[in-house]
Amino acid sequence: MQDRQQLNPAAMVGLAQASTSDEFDIFEWHPRYQNCQRYFLDHAQHSVPVQALSAYLNIRLPFQWQSNPVLNSHVDSPSAANQPSAASSPASTLPPSVSLIPYIRRLVATGMDFPGVLHGFFGDDWGTGIGPLHEQERRNYLFAAKSGGWAAVKKDYDMLPLETIPFLRPLQGPLDSEIEAAERSWSEWLAMEDWMVGPRAPDVLLDSSSQLSQHRSSRG
Repeated sequence: MQDRQQLNPAAMVGLAQASTSDEFDIFEWHPRYQNCQRYFLDHAQHSVPVQALSAYLNIRLPFQWQSNPVLNSHVDSPSAANQPSAASSPASTLPPSVSLIPYIRRLVATGMDFPGVLHGFFGDDWGTGIGPLHEQERRNYLFAAKSGGWAAVKKDYDMLPLETIPFLRPLQGPLDSEIEAAERSWSEWLAMEDWMVGPRAPDVLLDSSSQLSQHRSSRG
């Protein structure tokens, strides 16, 4: 709590807008995300189902990386484990800097992002830990499909040189609310392309932004 109070509000304004959800709190979210990292590194990547699906989707797990493989959440690599300072460092208690985004993207683009699969990859906290990122990556996939053809989308989701995506599937199980949220975000993006931002923004976007700002101010 003390660290949170010491943050410069002006410098952290972007964090308040990290999600379109008014109830999203990045400080509550981050420990859940770290739990997902630990589960993924310590358990999921060593399980047969996750290894099988990852092989089918042509994406390497951290322990399979040719350079600096990550075996678990305790050490970044075998070389780091041999360093005496690694065990005593406060940073060694944190999960290694392994991003979960590439795995979320691969599951979304191949239509494999079912709740059971996400639970198998990221553990019990997947809903709160990677849920916001999963939601955003589904939206990004819709944007990619809208802004380019199949070849362009596949190129965006390939991980060169060896981890090219084997196939693409349309977004699985989209909800009306999800599509409507994507439409609103897409409209905001098109407006920015035409420099229709700030006072130049279309009335509908200005009204939406004003209402959101007033709601956040009342909460503060």
